[in-house]
This record gives sequence, C-alpha cells and structure tokens, in this order.
Amino acid sequence: MINTLQENAAIILPENGLEQKLKQAEQENRKLVIKLGFDPTAPDLHLGHAVVLKKLKQFQELGHQIMIVVGSFTARIGDPTGKNKARKPLSVEDVNHNAQTYINQLSKIIDVEKTNIVFNSDWLDALNFSEVIQLMSKVTVAQLMHRNDFNKRFTENTPIAMHELIYPILQGFDSVQIECDIEMGGTDQLFNCTMGRQLQEVHQMSAQVVMCMPLLKGLDGKEKMSKSLNNIIGLTDEPDDMFGKTMSIPDSLIDEFIELATDFSTEEKADLQLKLQNGENPMNIKKLIAKNIITQYHDRAAAELAEEFFSSQFQSKNSEEKVYEPVSLTSLHYKENMITLVELCSALKSDLSKSAVRRMIQSGGIQINHIKITDPDEEIELLPQTKVKIGRRDFFELV
Repeated sequence: MINTLQENAAIILPENGLEQKLKQAEQENRKLVIKLGFDPTAPDLHLGHAVVLKKLKQFQELGHQIMIVVGSFTARIGDPTGKNKARKPLSVEDVNHNAQTYINQLSKIIDVEKTNIVFNSDWLDALNFSEVIQLMSKVTVAQLMHRNDFNKRFTENTPIAMHELIYPILQGFDSVQIECDIEMGGTDQLFNCTMGRQLQEVHQMSAQVVMCMPLLKGLDGKEKMSKSLNNIIGLTDEPDDMFGKTMSIPDSLIDEFIELATDFSTEEKADLQLKLQNGENPMNIKKLIAKNIITQYHDRAAAELAEEFFSSQFQSKNSEEKVYEPVSLTSLHYKENMITLVELCSALKSDLSKSAVRRMIQSGGIQINHIKITDPDEEIELLPQTKVKIGRRDFFELV
C-alpha cells in the first residue's frame, strides 16, 4: 500500500511522514484528511491537474477523507503566479462559476459524493482585522522570501505587493482550519504547502505531511501544462481532440506521458518504455497513450473511433477523406467579400494571436483549397466551399 501511494511522488516532506501518518490513522482508528486546494482561476481541468487527482483517488479508495478546499477567498485577492508578477484577482461571480465547473469535472477522476468540498471564504471572511494581524505575526518576512519567485523578484527590484506575501499564509491557515493530515499539490506548491505545516505547529497541532506530484509538461514540451499557455489536453476535450493533441506531443515527452498521464499497469508502462528504447516507432506508442487517455475520460469505444478519425484525417493522403468543419460566411462578420489571409485565419482560430497566425502563414502552415500560401496579407475571396487548412490539425470549409 505504501509503495502505491508513494509512486510517482516528487516530494514527500518529511521523508517518512506518509508512513507515520498511515500508522497514526490505524492506531487512532480514523481516516486521514487529505487536502487539495485550488483557486478557481480558470474553469477547465486538464491532464496536469489529473496527476494530483489520481493520487487523491488512491487515498480515497483506501477509505481516507478527501477535502477539496476551493479558494473562494484567496482567488479574490490574487495568487502570486511564479511568473514575476501578480495574478489578476477574480470577481465573486467568476469564482463561483469556475468553482462549480471544477467541481463538476472532479467526478471524471474522484468520487465527488464521498468528497468533502469546502470554501475558504467561510473562515477567512470571518476573520477580523486583529485576527489577521495575529496570523501575520506567526510568519517572518525572511521566511516568505525563501519562496523562489519572491526572492527572484526582490533581487531584480520587481515590485511585490503586500497581498502576495500574505497569500501563502492564508493558504497555510486553510490547513489549520480543516485539521489536514496530508496536503497534496504540484511541486510548484511546495512553499505554500509547507506554510501549512508551520502554522499547524504554531497552533499546537500535528503538522501535515506535504506530498507534491511532478508537473506534467504541456504540448509544447517545455512549460508545465497550463490553460494560459494554450498547451493543455482538457479532461472534457472531445475524443478526437484528445487523440490529435496527444499525437502532437514531442517524442521527448513520451516517457513522461506514459508515467503521469496513463493508467497502464507498472508492467505495461515498463514494456512501452522498453519498446521505445529498442527503436519502436514513437507514433505507435503515442497512439497507445492517446487511446488510454481517451478511455480514462470517455470510454474504449470513443478511443477506437478517435484513432480511426485520426488515421483518415491526418495520415491519409486522400483529401476527399478529410473532415472539414463548416463555418458560416455570415459568422465572419465581414461586409466585403475579400479578406486578408491573416484576418481570415485569425477569425477561424480565435485562440491564436494574430502574430502567431502570421508566423504560421510565413512558415508554410496554411493552405487555401489545398494550395500553400505564405503571404499573410494576400487577399482571399470569401466564397462558399472554400477549404482552409490551418496547421496540421484544423480543417475548415466556408459555407
């Protein structure tokens, strides 16, 4: 059991803490309280979140109590992002909408009916100013400056607002309030999670164990999976999108995806990694990973259909077999019947910046009626049945 729970964990603090907590729970004949906190800053969960959620599921299946702490208060003040600037705080309406979306998506992995979901505004809104000052007095500025991004920004003379320094303390106070035994998170949450340990000790409580999971890299193969970087595979993505996105990952990410994104057995994972080392075509391995991911979040039949769609859409050279998404000419909102290529592609792919579209055109990634065009400013006549191919995965037909 202990080996299963420790599997893939990047950090367990203290090193033998998990084993001690499990023994303590057994001796006291009680469930451990396992905490995962999140600020509902964006309404979509992705495979990066799933790395932690699947570890929570293991604890839940062993009978322990999962506690999801929704940062309904902390999201309104703005979490330090780790990117040398403060994150924009959310409105109450944004928080409530995103939180409900998160909760609905949690059921993709954990049993929501057996999960305790709480909102930290319930106790943080209730603190009076004197209590806030008392809480702040438990932590020194020197301790806060151990957080890497704070230290970096201070060294570079980049402004750090007071509310950002307070944020980790508030997150740590959540652990005091729910009497947490183990706090889960990604490795980027290590500092905030250890703050929970410190504040519990100050309040004469048994300090929580911190358990951090690795950060799954996104489709770019460089940065962690993040909605703001547009490099995610969402848990609610359609099967065809899941398959196509998985096939687009760089080969260097295959091992990481096998370990963190699939639910293959230990033996199956080792077998796939061995085949890759022995020269198996990476595309074949990616297909197996893609089907496994889709089976987890949809079902096996959807995975089979997605593979068939991918083969006909992206591997077949017969253009007649391609499926083009119909786009109404009227939806483009252009009165004239001529439009520059960059404007047309930007309208069809609103998630891409205009500069990104321009670069894609110049690099030969755009086709109009199967003809490659590399001039972003070339004018295109808006006619029905015009076929537009953007990059490797997006096919549109004007109707």
